[in-house]
Amino acid sequence: MGIGNGDNFIVSVTNEEVVTAVLPIKEHCLPLSNLDLLLPALDVGVFFCYKNPMLLSTSTTLLTFDSMVVSLKKALAKVLVSYYAFAGEVVSNSVGEPEILCNNRGVDFVEAVADVELQCLNFYNPDESVEGKFVPKKKHGVLAIQATSLNCGGIVVACTFDHRIADAYSTNMFLVSWAEMAHPTKSKSITMTNEPCFRRSLLNPRHPGSIHPSLDDMYIPISELSPPSATTAKSLLSRIYFVTSEELYRLQSLADWTNNGTTKPTKLESFSAYLWKLVANSATRGGSKMGIAKMGIVVDGRRRLGNDSSDGDGREAMMTHYFGNVLSIPFGGKSVEELIDKPLGWVVDKVREFVSVATTEEHFLGLIDWVEAHRPVPGLTKIYCGDPNEGPAFVVSSGQRFPEDKVDFGWGKVVFASYHFPWGGETGYVMPMPSPLRNGDWIVYMHLSKEQLEIIESEADHVFKPLTWDYLNQ
Repeated sequence: MGIGNGDNFIVSVTNEEVVTAVLPIKEHCLPLSNLDLLLPALDVGVFFCYKNPMLLSTSTTLLTFDSMVVSLKKALAKVLVSYYAFAGEVVSNSVGEPEILCNNRGVDFVEAVADVELQCLNFYNPDESVEGKFVPKKKHGVLAIQATSLNCGGIVVACTFDHRIADAYSTNMFLVSWAEMAHPTKSKSITMTNEPCFRRSLLNPRHPGSIHPSLDDMYIPISELSPPSATTAKSLLSRIYFVTSEELYRLQSLADWTNNGTTKPTKLESFSAYLWKLVANSATRGGSKMGIAKMGIVVDGRRRLGNDSSDGDGREAMMTHYFGNVLSIPFGGKSVEELIDKPLGWVVDKVREFVSVATTEEHFLGLIDWVEAHRPVPGLTKIYCGDPNEGPAFVVSSGQRFPEDKVDFGWGKVVFASYHFPWGGETGYVMPMPSPLRNGDWIVYMHLSKEQLEIIESEADHVFKPLTWDYLNQ
Protein backbone atom coordinates (compact mmCIF):
# COMPACT_ATOMS: atom_id res chain seq x y z
CA MET A 1 0.00 0.00 0.00
CA GLY A 2 1.11 3.53 -0.66
CA ILE A 3 1.59 6.14 2.01
CA GLY A 4 -1.53 8.20 2.61
CA ASN A 5 -1.43 11.92 3.23
CA GLY A 6 -3.39 14.19 5.56
CA ASP A 7 -6.83 12.68 5.75
CA ASN A 8 -6.84 10.86 2.40
CA PHE A 9 -6.01 7.35 3.55
CA ILE A 10 -7.71 4.01 4.12
CA VAL A 11 -8.09 2.11 7.37
CA SER A 12 -8.73 -1.62 6.99
CA VAL A 13 -10.01 -3.83 9.80
CA THR A 14 -7.93 -7.01 10.13
CA ASN A 15 -9.47 -8.63 13.20
CA GLU A 16 -12.37 -8.22 15.63
CA GLU A 17 -12.90 -10.05 18.89
CA VAL A 18 -14.40 -9.61 22.33
CA VAL A 19 -12.10 -9.35 25.35
CA THR A 20 -13.63 -10.44 28.66
CA ALA A 21 -12.36 -10.20 32.23
CA VAL A 22 -9.79 -12.88 33.00
CA LEU A 23 -11.64 -13.87 36.18
CA PRO A 24 -15.34 -14.77 36.39
CA ILE A 25 -17.69 -11.97 37.46
CA LYS A 26 -20.87 -12.78 39.35
CA GLU A 27 -23.69 -11.44 37.22
CA HIS A 28 -25.54 -8.55 38.84
CA CYS A 29 -27.18 -5.25 37.97
CA LEU A 30 -25.46 -2.03 38.91
CA PRO A 31 -27.87 0.90 39.02
CA LEU A 32 -26.90 4.26 37.61
CA SER A 33 -26.66 7.08 40.10
CA ASN A 34 -28.97 10.08 39.89
CA LEU A 35 -26.09 12.06 38.37
CA ASP A 36 -25.57 9.36 35.71
CA LEU A 37 -29.25 9.70 34.80
CA LEU A 38 -28.67 13.31 33.73
CA LEU A 39 -26.62 12.09 30.76
CA PRO A 40 -28.28 11.14 27.48
CA ALA A 41 -26.99 8.20 25.44
CA LEU A 42 -23.77 9.81 24.19
CA ASP A 43 -20.54 8.07 23.22
CA VAL A 44 -17.18 9.73 23.89
CA GLY A 45 -13.97 8.94 22.01
CA VAL A 46 -10.34 9.26 23.10
CA PHE A 47 -7.22 8.32 21.15
CA PHE A 48 -3.48 8.01 21.80
CA CYS A 49 -0.74 8.11 19.15
CA TYR A 50 2.67 6.48 19.57
CA LYS A 51 5.80 6.48 17.42
CA ASN A 52 7.49 3.31 16.21
CA PRO A 53 8.75 1.79 19.49
CA MET A 54 11.95 0.36 17.94
CA LEU A 55 13.85 -1.86 20.39
CA LEU A 56 13.16 -1.71 24.10
CA SER A 57 16.33 -0.98 26.01
CA THR A 58 15.62 -3.93 28.31
CA SER A 59 14.83 -6.42 25.55
CA THR A 60 16.41 -7.82 22.45
CA THR A 61 13.01 -8.55 20.92
CA LEU A 62 11.62 -6.15 18.34
CA LEU A 63 8.15 -4.97 19.25
CA THR A 64 5.69 -5.69 16.47
CA PHE A 65 2.10 -4.57 16.09
CA ASP A 66 0.97 -8.14 16.82
CA SER A 67 2.96 -8.33 20.04
CA MET A 68 1.69 -4.92 21.16
CA VAL A 69 -1.91 -5.98 20.54
CA VAL A 70 -1.38 -9.19 22.52
CA SER A 71 -0.06 -7.10 25.41
CA LEU A 72 -3.04 -4.74 25.21
CA LYS A 73 -5.56 -7.58 25.26
CA LYS A 74 -3.93 -9.46 28.14
CA ALA A 75 -3.78 -6.30 30.23
CA LEU A 76 -7.37 -5.40 29.33
CA ALA A 77 -8.62 -8.82 30.46
CA LYS A 78 -6.92 -8.27 33.80
CA VAL A 79 -8.02 -4.68 34.36
CA LEU A 80 -11.67 -5.52 33.55
CA VAL A 81 -11.77 -7.58 36.75
CA SER A 82 -11.77 -4.31 38.70
CA TYR A 83 -13.42 -2.15 36.04
CA TYR A 84 -16.19 -4.70 35.45
CA ALA A 85 -18.75 -2.02 34.53
CA PHE A 86 -16.87 -1.52 31.24
CA ALA A 87 -17.37 -5.21 30.44
CA GLY A 88 -21.14 -5.09 30.93
CA GLU A 89 -24.18 -3.98 28.97
CA VAL A 90 -26.72 -1.20 29.42
CA VAL A 91 -30.25 -2.53 29.92
CA SER A 92 -33.54 -1.00 31.05
CA ASN A 93 -35.00 -1.63 34.49
CA SER A 94 -38.70 -2.09 35.30
CA VAL A 95 -39.46 1.65 34.96
CA GLY A 96 -37.44 2.13 31.80
CA GLU A 97 -34.32 3.66 33.34
CA PRO A 98 -30.89 2.47 32.16
CA GLU A 99 -28.70 0.33 34.40
CA ILE A 100 -25.59 -1.80 33.91
CA LEU A 101 -25.93 -5.54 33.60
CA CYS A 102 -22.52 -6.66 34.88
CA ASN A 103 -22.36 -9.96 33.00
CA ASN A 104 -18.81 -9.86 31.61
CA ARG A 105 -20.17 -9.53 28.11
CA GLY A 106 -16.77 -8.03 27.33
CA VAL A 107 -15.24 -5.25 25.25
CA ASP A 108 -15.24 -5.23 21.44
CA PHE A 109 -11.58 -5.02 20.37
CA VAL A 110 -10.81 -4.05 16.76
CA GLU A 111 -7.43 -4.41 15.04
CA ALA A 112 -6.77 -2.35 11.94
CA VAL A 113 -4.07 -1.07 9.59
CA ALA A 114 -3.89 2.41 8.06
CA ASP A 115 -1.92 3.30 4.94
CA VAL A 116 -0.57 6.50 6.44
CA GLU A 117 2.38 7.62 8.54
CA LEU A 118 1.97 9.35 11.86
CA GLN A 119 3.68 12.51 10.61
CA CYS A 120 1.17 12.78 7.76
CA LEU A 121 -1.98 12.76 9.90
CA ASN A 122 -4.06 15.92 9.78
CA PHE A 123 -4.81 16.29 13.48
CA TYR A 124 -6.20 19.79 12.92
CA ASN A 125 -9.23 18.27 11.18
CA PRO A 126 -10.23 15.18 13.21
CA ASP A 127 -13.56 14.98 11.37
CA GLU A 128 -11.60 13.65 8.40
CA SER A 129 -8.49 12.10 9.93
CA VAL A 130 -9.89 10.53 13.13
CA GLU A 131 -13.68 10.16 12.89
CA GLY A 132 -14.66 6.76 11.53
CA LYS A 133 -11.01 5.76 11.09
CA PHE A 134 -9.18 5.48 14.41
CA VAL A 135 -11.94 5.97 16.98
CA PRO A 136 -14.22 2.92 16.83
CA LYS A 137 -17.99 3.04 16.63
CA LYS A 138 -19.39 1.37 19.72
CA LYS A 139 -21.94 -1.18 18.53
CA HIS A 140 -22.40 -3.23 21.69
CA GLY A 141 -21.66 -3.03 25.37
CA VAL A 142 -20.22 -0.04 27.22
CA LEU A 143 -16.70 0.25 25.81
CA ALA A 144 -15.08 -0.38 22.41
CA ILE A 145 -11.35 -0.30 21.63
CA GLN A 146 -9.37 -0.09 18.40
CA ALA A 147 -5.64 -0.53 17.86
CA THR A 148 -4.39 0.65 14.46
CA SER A 149 -0.99 0.01 12.91
CA LEU A 150 0.55 2.82 10.84
CA ASN A 151 2.95 2.57 7.89
CA CYS A 152 5.73 4.12 9.96
CA GLY A 153 5.49 1.42 12.63
CA GLY A 154 3.56 3.68 14.95
CA ILE A 155 0.30 2.73 16.62
CA VAL A 156 -2.93 4.50 17.52
CA VAL A 157 -4.93 3.17 20.48
CA ALA A 158 -8.47 4.54 20.76
CA CYS A 159 -11.52 3.96 22.96
CA THR A 160 -15.19 4.83 22.73
CA PHE A 161 -17.24 4.69 25.92
CA ASP A 162 -20.82 5.31 26.99
CA HIS A 163 -20.93 8.66 28.78
CA ARG A 164 -23.86 7.50 30.90
CA ILE A 165 -21.51 5.02 32.57
CA ALA A 166 -18.36 7.08 33.02
CA ASP A 167 -17.13 10.65 32.91
CA ALA A 168 -13.62 11.66 31.85
CA TYR A 169 -12.30 11.32 35.42
CA SER A 170 -13.47 7.69 35.62
CA THR A 171 -12.16 6.85 32.17
CA ASN A 172 -8.80 8.40 32.99
CA MET A 173 -8.51 6.06 36.01
CA PHE A 174 -9.22 3.10 33.74
CA LEU A 175 -6.73 4.17 31.07
CA VAL A 176 -3.91 4.61 33.57
CA SER A 177 -4.67 1.24 35.18
CA TRP A 178 -4.76 -0.46 31.77
CA ALA A 179 -1.42 1.07 30.79
CA GLU A 180 0.20 0.10 34.08
CA MET A 181 -1.08 -3.46 33.70
CA ALA A 182 0.40 -3.70 30.18
CA HIS A 183 3.76 -2.08 30.96
CA PRO A 184 6.47 -4.78 31.29
CA THR A 185 8.29 -3.09 34.18
CA LYS A 186 5.31 -1.95 36.25
CA SER A 187 3.15 -3.69 38.82
CA LYS A 188 0.63 -6.20 37.51
CA SER A 189 -1.98 -5.11 40.01
CA ILE A 190 -4.08 -1.97 40.05
CA THR A 191 -2.62 0.67 42.35
CA MET A 192 -4.71 2.05 45.20
CA THR A 193 -4.90 5.44 43.49
CA ASN A 194 -6.71 3.90 40.50
CA GLU A 195 -8.90 1.30 42.22
CA PRO A 196 -12.49 2.15 41.19
CA CYS A 197 -15.31 2.57 43.70
CA PHE A 198 -18.85 1.68 42.57
CA ARG A 199 -20.57 2.54 45.86
CA ARG A 200 -23.74 4.21 44.55
CA SER A 201 -24.90 5.02 48.10
CA LEU A 202 -22.37 7.87 48.04
CA LEU A 203 -24.79 9.67 45.74
CA ASN A 204 -28.08 8.67 47.36
CA PRO A 205 -30.79 11.36 47.56
CA ARG A 206 -31.74 12.86 50.89
CA HIS A 207 -35.08 12.32 52.60
CA PRO A 208 -36.58 14.81 52.61
CA GLY A 209 -34.81 16.36 49.66
CA SER A 210 -33.79 19.99 49.40
CA ILE A 211 -33.79 21.60 45.96
CA HIS A 212 -32.51 25.12 45.38
CA PRO A 213 -34.49 27.13 42.78
CA SER A 214 -31.30 27.64 40.75
CA LEU A 215 -31.43 23.98 39.71
CA ASP A 216 -34.66 24.57 37.79
CA ASP A 217 -32.79 27.25 35.84
CA MET A 218 -30.02 24.79 34.95
CA TYR A 219 -31.88 21.53 34.29
CA ILE A 220 -35.17 20.50 32.75
CA PRO A 221 -37.17 17.23 32.61
CA ILE A 222 -37.23 16.02 29.01
CA SER A 223 -41.03 15.84 29.21
CA GLU A 224 -41.04 19.66 29.33
CA LEU A 225 -38.83 20.18 26.29
CA SER A 226 -40.27 22.14 23.41
CA PRO A 227 -40.80 20.30 20.12
CA PRO A 228 -37.71 20.36 17.86
CA SER A 229 -37.44 23.45 15.68
CA ALA A 230 -38.46 23.10 12.05
CA THR A 231 -35.36 25.02 10.99
CA THR A 232 -32.47 23.02 9.56
CA ALA A 233 -29.95 22.19 12.25
CA LYS A 234 -26.45 23.56 11.77
CA SER A 235 -23.82 20.86 11.62
CA LEU A 236 -20.85 21.44 13.91
CA LEU A 237 -17.23 20.82 12.95
CA SER A 238 -14.35 19.46 15.01
CA ARG A 239 -10.95 21.13 15.04
CA ILE A 240 -7.82 20.81 17.19
CA TYR A 241 -5.56 23.77 17.99
CA PHE A 242 -2.63 24.49 20.24
CA VAL A 243 -2.34 27.58 22.44
CA THR A 244 1.09 28.57 23.69
CA SER A 245 1.80 29.19 27.36
CA GLU A 246 2.75 32.77 26.46
CA GLU A 247 -0.72 33.43 25.03
CA LEU A 248 -2.37 31.82 28.05
CA TYR A 249 -0.39 34.07 30.39
CA ARG A 250 -1.21 37.08 28.21
CA LEU A 251 -4.95 36.37 28.39
CA GLN A 252 -4.66 35.83 32.14
CA SER A 253 -2.83 39.16 32.58
CA LEU A 254 -5.33 41.00 30.37
CA ALA A 255 -8.25 39.54 32.34
CA ASP A 256 -6.54 40.43 35.63
CA TRP A 257 -5.92 44.01 34.53
CA THR A 258 -9.58 44.57 33.56
CA ASN A 259 -11.05 42.51 36.40
CA ASN A 260 -12.84 44.12 39.35
CA GLY A 261 -12.22 41.22 41.71
CA THR A 262 -9.43 40.72 44.19
CA THR A 263 -8.49 37.20 43.06
CA LYS A 264 -6.35 36.72 39.98
CA PRO A 265 -8.29 34.91 37.23
CA THR A 266 -7.21 31.37 36.47
CA LYS A 267 -6.04 30.39 33.00
CA LEU A 268 -9.27 28.46 32.46
CA GLU A 269 -11.42 31.43 33.51
CA SER A 270 -9.49 33.80 31.23
CA PHE A 271 -9.48 31.35 28.32
CA SER A 272 -13.21 30.61 28.66
CA ALA A 273 -14.11 34.30 28.89
CA TYR A 274 -12.05 35.06 25.79
CA LEU A 275 -13.74 32.26 23.88
CA TRP A 276 -17.16 33.48 25.03
CA LYS A 277 -16.40 36.88 23.50
CA LEU A 278 -15.32 35.25 20.21
CA VAL A 279 -18.42 33.06 19.98
CA ALA A 280 -20.60 36.10 20.70
CA ASN A 281 -18.83 37.95 17.89
CA SER A 282 -19.71 35.15 15.47
CA ALA A 283 -23.39 35.92 16.06
CA THR A 284 -22.99 39.43 14.56
CA ARG A 285 -22.25 38.31 11.02
CA GLY A 286 -25.58 39.66 9.86
CA GLY A 287 -24.65 43.06 11.28
CA SER A 288 -26.81 42.79 14.41
CA LYS A 289 -25.67 42.57 18.03
CA MET A 290 -29.00 41.17 19.17
CA GLY A 291 -29.35 37.87 20.93
CA ILE A 292 -27.93 36.01 23.89
CA ALA A 293 -24.74 33.95 23.88
CA LYS A 294 -24.56 31.15 26.45
CA MET A 295 -21.55 29.36 27.85
CA GLY A 296 -21.44 26.45 30.29
CA ILE A 297 -18.50 25.10 32.29
CA VAL A 298 -18.35 21.46 33.41
CA VAL A 299 -17.73 21.17 37.17
CA ASP A 300 -16.55 17.92 38.77
CA GLY A 301 -18.28 17.36 42.11
CA ARG A 302 -15.92 14.77 43.59
CA ARG A 303 -13.92 17.24 45.66
CA ARG A 304 -17.08 19.15 46.60
CA LEU A 305 -18.93 16.05 47.78
CA GLY A 306 -15.89 14.75 49.60
CA ASN A 307 -15.09 17.90 51.56
CA ASP A 308 -17.25 17.06 54.57
CA SER A 309 -14.90 15.23 56.92
CA SER A 310 -17.54 15.02 59.66
CA ASP A 311 -19.43 12.13 58.04
CA GLY A 312 -16.99 9.63 59.50
CA ASP A 313 -17.33 7.07 56.70
CA GLY A 314 -14.31 7.98 54.60
CA ARG A 315 -16.44 9.66 51.96
CA GLU A 316 -13.64 11.95 50.80
CA ALA A 317 -11.34 9.02 49.95
CA MET A 318 -14.14 7.07 48.28
CA MET A 319 -15.19 10.03 46.12
CA THR A 320 -11.61 10.25 44.87
CA HIS A 321 -11.99 6.70 43.52
CA TYR A 322 -15.67 6.95 42.55
CA PHE A 323 -16.47 5.53 39.09
CA GLY A 324 -19.38 7.19 37.31
CA ASN A 325 -20.58 10.69 36.55
CA VAL A 326 -20.17 13.40 39.17
CA LEU A 327 -20.73 16.41 36.95
CA SER A 328 -22.77 19.57 36.80
CA ILE A 329 -22.92 22.11 33.98
CA PRO A 330 -23.68 25.61 35.27
CA PHE A 331 -24.02 28.17 32.52
CA GLY A 332 -24.56 31.85 31.94
CA GLY A 333 -26.23 33.86 29.23
CA LYS A 334 -25.27 37.42 28.37
CA SER A 335 -26.21 39.72 25.53
CA VAL A 336 -24.00 39.51 22.49
CA GLU A 337 -23.46 43.27 22.66
CA GLU A 338 -22.20 43.18 26.25
CA LEU A 339 -19.87 40.26 25.63
CA ILE A 340 -18.31 42.00 22.64
CA ASP A 341 -18.05 45.51 24.10
CA LYS A 342 -17.11 44.80 27.71
CA PRO A 343 -13.46 44.13 28.69
CA LEU A 344 -12.21 40.61 29.26
CA GLY A 345 -12.10 41.05 33.04
CA TRP A 346 -15.81 41.87 33.10
CA VAL A 347 -16.57 38.65 31.23
CA VAL A 348 -14.38 36.72 33.71
CA ASP A 349 -16.55 38.13 36.52
CA LYS A 350 -19.65 36.77 34.77
CA VAL A 351 -17.99 33.37 34.35
CA ARG A 352 -17.23 33.28 38.07
CA GLU A 353 -20.78 34.28 38.94
CA PHE A 354 -22.45 31.36 37.20
CA VAL A 355 -19.77 28.78 38.04
CA SER A 356 -19.82 29.65 41.75
CA VAL A 357 -23.36 28.28 42.01
CA ALA A 358 -22.06 24.75 41.31
CA THR A 359 -18.91 24.69 43.45
CA THR A 360 -20.50 23.65 46.75
CA GLU A 361 -21.43 20.33 48.30
CA GLU A 362 -25.01 21.57 48.69
CA HIS A 363 -25.33 22.14 44.94
CA PHE A 364 -24.49 18.53 44.12
CA LEU A 365 -26.62 17.13 46.94
CA GLY A 366 -29.47 19.30 45.67
CA LEU A 367 -28.92 18.12 42.10
CA ILE A 368 -29.16 14.50 43.26
CA ASP A 369 -32.44 15.40 45.02
CA TRP A 370 -33.68 17.22 41.88
CA VAL A 371 -33.22 14.10 39.76
CA GLU A 372 -34.96 11.98 42.40
CA ALA A 373 -37.95 14.33 42.42
CA HIS A 374 -38.45 13.89 38.66
CA ARG A 375 -37.72 10.17 38.23
CA PRO A 376 -38.39 8.20 36.15
CA VAL A 377 -38.55 11.16 33.75
CA PRO A 378 -34.89 11.93 32.87
CA GLY A 379 -33.49 15.42 33.09
CA LEU A 380 -31.11 17.32 30.86
CA THR A 381 -28.97 20.42 31.18
CA LYS A 382 -30.80 23.36 29.64
CA ILE A 383 -27.77 24.67 27.77
CA TYR A 384 -27.80 21.53 25.63
CA CYS A 385 -31.40 22.01 24.53
CA GLY A 386 -31.60 25.77 23.96
CA ASP A 387 -33.08 27.41 20.89
CA PRO A 388 -30.25 28.28 18.46
CA ASN A 389 -32.39 31.13 17.15
CA GLU A 390 -31.88 32.88 20.49
CA GLY A 391 -28.09 32.85 20.05
CA PRO A 392 -25.06 30.55 20.19
CA ALA A 393 -24.32 28.18 23.07
CA PHE A 394 -21.31 26.05 23.95
CA VAL A 395 -19.78 24.17 26.88
CA VAL A 396 -16.17 24.17 28.12
CA SER A 397 -14.90 21.03 29.86
CA SER A 398 -11.41 21.23 31.32
CA GLY A 399 -9.17 18.31 30.41
CA GLN A 400 -6.20 19.52 32.43
CA ARG A 401 -6.13 16.20 34.31
CA PHE A 402 -5.86 14.27 31.04
CA PRO A 403 -3.22 11.64 31.94
CA GLU A 404 -1.50 11.24 28.58
CA ASP A 405 1.95 11.04 30.20
CA LYS A 406 0.76 8.04 32.26
CA VAL A 407 -0.80 6.11 29.37
CA ASP A 408 2.45 4.30 28.57
CA PHE A 409 1.81 0.69 27.57
CA GLY A 410 5.50 -0.13 27.39
CA TRP A 411 6.45 1.28 24.00
CA GLY A 412 7.13 4.88 24.89
CA LYS A 413 5.34 8.08 25.75
CA VAL A 414 2.35 9.43 23.88
CA VAL A 415 3.20 11.66 20.93
CA PHE A 416 -0.30 13.07 20.79
CA ALA A 417 -3.63 12.31 22.44
CA SER A 418 -7.02 13.94 22.54
CA TYR A 419 -10.64 13.37 23.38
CA HIS A 420 -12.95 13.28 20.37
CA PHE A 421 -16.51 14.23 21.25
CA PRO A 422 -18.76 15.34 18.36
CA TRP A 423 -21.74 15.05 20.70
CA GLY A 424 -24.56 16.05 18.39
CA GLY A 425 -27.08 18.84 18.74
CA GLU A 426 -26.29 22.50 18.14
CA THR A 427 -24.49 23.26 21.39
CA GLY A 428 -20.74 23.49 20.94
CA TYR A 429 -18.15 21.66 23.00
CA VAL A 430 -14.59 22.72 23.85
CA MET A 431 -11.97 20.80 25.83
CA PRO A 432 -8.52 22.25 26.60
CA MET A 433 -5.88 19.66 27.55
CA PRO A 434 -2.17 19.87 28.43
CA SER A 435 0.23 19.70 25.51
CA PRO A 436 2.24 16.47 25.12
CA LEU A 437 5.32 18.71 24.95
CA ARG A 438 4.77 19.40 28.67
CA ASN A 439 5.81 23.03 28.22
CA GLY A 440 2.72 24.77 29.59
CA ASP A 441 0.96 24.93 26.21
CA TRP A 442 -2.60 23.69 25.76
CA ILE A 443 -4.13 21.44 23.13
CA VAL A 444 -7.73 22.53 22.48
CA TYR A 445 -10.37 20.26 20.94
CA MET A 446 -13.28 22.31 19.56
CA HIS A 447 -16.65 21.19 18.25
CA LEU A 448 -18.29 24.40 17.02
CA SER A 449 -20.16 25.81 14.05
CA LYS A 450 -18.41 26.81 10.85
CA GLU A 451 -19.16 30.49 11.54
CA GLN A 452 -17.70 30.31 15.04
CA LEU A 453 -14.55 28.58 13.84
CA GLU A 454 -14.10 31.14 11.06
CA ILE A 455 -14.25 33.98 13.58
CA ILE A 456 -11.77 32.18 15.85
CA GLU A 457 -9.36 31.61 12.97
CA SER A 458 -9.66 35.11 11.54
CA GLU A 459 -9.66 37.18 14.73
CA ALA A 460 -7.71 34.97 17.11
CA ASP A 461 -5.23 33.18 14.87
CA HIS A 462 -2.44 34.46 17.12
CA VAL A 463 -3.99 32.47 19.99
CA PHE A 464 -5.48 29.37 18.32
CA LYS A 465 -2.97 27.76 15.96
CA PRO A 466 -3.87 24.66 13.92
CA LEU A 467 -2.20 21.56 15.34
CA THR A 468 0.57 20.26 13.07
CA TRP A 469 3.19 17.52 13.15
CA ASP A 470 5.89 20.21 13.19
CA TYR A 471 4.51 21.41 16.53
CA LEU A 472 4.32 17.90 17.99
CA ASN A 473 7.79 16.95 16.75
CA GLN A 474 9.65 19.84 18.39
